[in-house]
Amino acid sequence: MYSLSDFDFDLPPELIAQTALPDRTASRLLHVSDDGIVDRQFSDIIDQLHAGDLLVFNDTRVLKARFFGAKETGGKVEMLVERVIKNTADEHIVHVQLRASKSPLAGSKIRLADAFDVTVGERAGEFFTLHFPGDVFELIEKYGRLPLPPYINHEADDFDEQRYQTVYSRVPGAVAAPTAGLHFDQPLLDKCKAKGIQLAFVTLHVGAGTFQPVRTEDLSKHDMHSEWYTVPEETVAAVQAAKAAGKDVICVGTTSMRAIESASQSGALVAGSGDTRLFITPGYVFKTVDRLVTNFHLPKSTLMMLVSAFAGYDAIREAYAHAIAQKYRFFSYGDAMLLTNRSSAHQ
Repeated sequence: MYSLSDFDFDLPPELIAQTALPDRTASRLLHVSDDGIVDRQFSDIIDQLHAGDLLVFNDTRVLKARFFGAKETGGKVEMLVERVIKNTADEHIVHVQLRASKSPLAGSKIRLADAFDVTVGERAGEFFTLHFPGDVFELIEKYGRLPLPPYINHEADDFDEQRYQTVYSRVPGAVAAPTAGLHFDQPLLDKCKAKGIQLAFVTLHVGAGTFQPVRTEDLSKHDMHSEWYTVPEETVAAVQAAKAAGKDVICVGTTSMRAIESASQSGALVAGSGDTRLFITPGYVFKTVDRLVTNFHLPKSTLMMLVSAFAGYDAIREAYAHAIAQKYRFFSYGDAMLLTNRSSAHQ
């Protein structure tokens, strides 16, 4: 039985990548498999994939979700859009994390980016409800700022606006990038297709909760954040075809994996959309995913627990110790790992 402290490790701060490499495929790739640990370049991942294998990507697009504003009283406000609830002709409603010296009251107005006013609605748990005066996505794209993760210590610039999106991002709604996908550029995707490797997509809108620390030593008491996902019919068909042919289903990123595994809870993958609070810890039996491409994760995070469940607790401890010794770059703008499923379903 694991507890929170089992997923802690010491990370030298200088290994936290502060900027992305100009070349997406120039990152390193730590390959962890039954044959041990091998240091590779990310561009070499194609040599570890076979014709008929299926890569599953998360096509969410990061919103310019960070805003600064002022209440009617003049008090300063900082906010982060967590989720777009409605964006229809007559309703434009979002949930936000909001920081202010004093919480705004329902019915009051907040001026955002010195450009437009939103109306404060009822609280929704830890979030504030805001009513926007028009199309949410248009206003966010025009006036918002790209929200970089809290461990990156500079404001987003033009380079970040390009590099903190995957090249295949399509569906706006995330407040953090599905970072394993940042290593793929279009030429690498084209090489994959030319080799006969299949590509499929899911959508999971990454919420700010992905950065929230686990605060309870007893993992069974952790309240997992909710994220919206969809798995389309064509992706289910692609997974079924790969499985029938004896090929691997490889998720690019923990978000793709959470979408696929959330849609596999009946034992078989089914198409659909919904909210997921799936919390994967060691002992979880993976139902669909065979391999995983992922970045290096924060100590004591739910994602450390997920990769430990997938590749094996001891294997991950060894891999992270190796990565630190070899000065791999960590977190969103850092290097990647390629892991194999060692959960009990695959023993």
